[in-house]
Amino acid sequence: MKKSASKLVKFVSGAALLSIAVSATAANYPNRPVRFIVPWPPGDLEDVLTRAIAEEMSKQTGVPASVVNKPGGGGVLGATTVAQSRPDGSVIGSFVVDLVTSQVVGGNAPYTADDFEPVGIFLDYPFVLATKADAPYSNLAELANYSKSHDISLGHFGYQALPTALTFKAADQEGIKIAADSAFDALDCATLANGDADIINTTTQLILPCLDSGDVKLLTSYTFNRLVTHPDVPTLNEATGIAQTLWNGLFVPKGTPREIKEKIAAIAQDALQTPQVIELQETTGAGVYWTNMDDAAKVIELDYANAQKLAQSAQ
Repeated sequence: MKKSASKLVKFVSGAALLSIAVSATAANYPNRPVRFIVPWPPGDLEDVLTRAIAEEMSKQTGVPASVVNKPGGGGVLGATTVAQSRPDGSVIGSFVVDLVTSQVVGGNAPYTADDFEPVGIFLDYPFVLATKADAPYSNLAELANYSKSHDISLGHFGYQALPTALTFKAADQEGIKIAADSAFDALDCATLANGDADIINTTTQLILPCLDSGDVKLLTSYTFNRLVTHPDVPTLNEATGIAQTLWNGLFVPKGTPREIKEKIAAIAQDALQTPQVIELQETTGAGVYWTNMDDAAKVIELDYANAQKLAQSAQ
């Protein structure tokens, strides 16, 4: 009995010391350089906004915070780095919805959705279906009619990317015949200008120069509301009834103290109110907002279920 009691005391003491250590770490956070992992090449909206958040963290805390672009595997490589990191806030992931939903559902990730905890969701991606301005179709219905007698090629970010799955679902539902499709690392003005694809799934940020010049037009947007930059372009939900949208959020490894997550969240919210971010919204149509960690967890749960349904319907 004495031996068991001694073990219990040691266990309780160890747990108490661990709790004290975690609390001290949270109170002093950050006490070491912080890395934000963006699992994509630099230049797109999640990269620009994450850099703004990292800059704000350095400014407020005096501790270096940097963005590391780690593309590969449809974002899975960068996400895996975050999953395998210590839960102390020193490594923060900036993830699109796919990485904690469809990539996991599809069995493409060496982690589970439960390996992460959300800090918050901050971006409604202005993902669009775009084509050259002189294309003989200007909406999905006209595209469907044109595809009956002409071959249409689609450029996308990979088969496990949610926009790709939504596009194929819309094509099947609306009678759009896609004769060929290819995955690209970058989908920009050159993809359409060079004839590499007739239509592309991309973000407004990546095709901004040719949108401004009038060389490219939009057929639909995968957003909750119509883009403020293109209010005449219907959303995918309006055009097809497919309501799922695309977002980006901040994530940390499971077990990260709530106090640390709250501090990251507070800094992120300050960063998202800067003139730089406001201008970005006005020029790209990005929906920048903040969904707290508890509500974000509910969004992820719902989108995970939607990803399962989407996968089943594709079988």
